[in-house]
Amino acid sequence: MRCGSVQEAEGWYEPSISQIPQPPPPETKDPCYPPPCGSNAICRAENNNAICECLPEYHGNPYLGCRPECIANSDCPRNRACIRNKCQDPCPGTCGVNAQCTTTNHVPICTCSDGYTGDAFRLCNFIPKEEPPKNPCSPNPCGINTACRTSGDNAICECLPGFFGNPNIGGCRPECTVSSDCARDKACVNTRCVDPCPGVCGFQAICNVINHSPVCSCPQPLVGDPFTLCSEP
Repeated sequence: MRCGSVQEAEGWYEPSISQIPQPPPPETKDPCYPPPCGSNAICRAENNNAICECLPEYHGNPYLGCRPECIANSDCPRNRACIRNKCQDPCPGTCGVNAQCTTTNHVPICTCSDGYTGDAFRLCNFIPKEEPPKNPCSPNPCGINTACRTSGDNAICECLPGFFGNPNIGGCRPECTVSSDCARDKACVNTRCVDPCPGVCGFQAICNVINHSPVCSCPQPLVGDPFTLCSEP
């Protein structure tokens, strides 16, 4: 009989050698299942540990739940509005041309810029400045010692009372500045050529103007001081 053989009734046979079955590998557990994170958070596995993180643009504790920056305007500063869950300036693209925007209590307010008027949400138009009526006498086009008055859109120059000359060219001058400007029987008094005799001579005296000067004399047969009194001798 051969070693390791077994004899049966009909002959010899070799016994088969069977392998011992290996135990199955341990099942890998997903630390992110069931999900351990809060709302609006994602889970990632790291060294068999679950790491929770807020989704982009969300904030808070990812293990309890994340929320966007805002849900309502009241979540934002008063000069911002909640737009697509973010606190943003509501002004861009809101107002019309030549308008300016300010945010009041989360609401964009459009107003026309200074010097403009119209619909601030569509178009503000320039307000033309009204030119003051032109005064043809300003600046004064007349000469000295003149007065300017308007006639329609024209300036009319006139000499002041007691002055003479061309009011437009050279200006006006008084009737006289010295007695030599007057006739020989007149004298220059207060820029006027006048008779110098009145009030100069005495009682019953006579006055003659000689070369612009008053000359007093007592008429014949009266005698005396012609500047005070002429009387009979």
